[in-house]
Amino acid sequence: MIRIEDVSLSFGGIRAVDGCSFEVAEGSITGLIGPNGAGKSTLFNIVAGLLKPDAGRIVFDGEDITGLPPHTLFHRGLVRTFQIPHEFYRMTVRENLMLVPPEQAGENLFASWFSWGRVKRQDADVLDKVDEVLAFLNLTHVADELAGNLSGGQKKLLDLGRTMMTDARMVLLDEPGAGVNRTLLGAITTAIRRLNEERGYTFCLIEHDMDVIAELCDPVIVMAQGTVLTQGPMSEVRSNPDVREAYLGHAETEDAG
Repeated sequence: MIRIEDVSLSFGGIRAVDGCSFEVAEGSITGLIGPNGAGKSTLFNIVAGLLKPDAGRIVFDGEDITGLPPHTLFHRGLVRTFQIPHEFYRMTVRENLMLVPPEQAGENLFASWFSWGRVKRQDADVLDKVDEVLAFLNLTHVADELAGNLSGGQKKLLDLGRTMMTDARMVLLDEPGAGVNRTLLGAITTAIRRLNEERGYTFCLIEHDMDVIAELCDPVIVMAQGTVLTQGPMSEVRSNPDVREAYLGHAETEDAG
């Protein structure tokens, strides 16, 4: 579904991504792992249109999307989440979800005045979709809670809910398990698997919890120093001596990627 071809990006002479190439197959849950500073999140930002590469290209569903802005990619079904959720913290969970669908008639002043019936029908459809998403993610009990009051795990579930409101085709998940307790982590992994198996979502996810990667992902792609070190099933990746050296030989620094 998505193909990354020889992508590179430098910041001040430092190569954050260096000739990186791999593919994410449609219908897969592909894991992207690597030591801190490997370039993982930087690559996600390039794919999602937040950064423009110095070289290389991104192909999505057969079309070159390199450098297209995030809102254009959003309309094409490519969505990115972040390690730190970006909820509207002063709005309720329900309101956060209601905002997501694009081109709502009620956003147009003329339509809200002269096409009230159409606006009302569309709002009812959006609310039905919100209720479905809340039920799917077991968040109905916090629907009217301010999003800022949610726990870290609940905010990650809300992020997933926002992707569901778009009917996304490809989702880039940046550390969905970061800072999440084990109970809610189980809920998140279950939701990802169900979205993949029941609704055909394709995922590429960055995650440092190797148990989550082993449970969800095939294949697993390992990045180091801005490029792909190896890829394959988790069983092969775990036993690869180059992977162990990349992890154990890296200093524990803030992840630049």
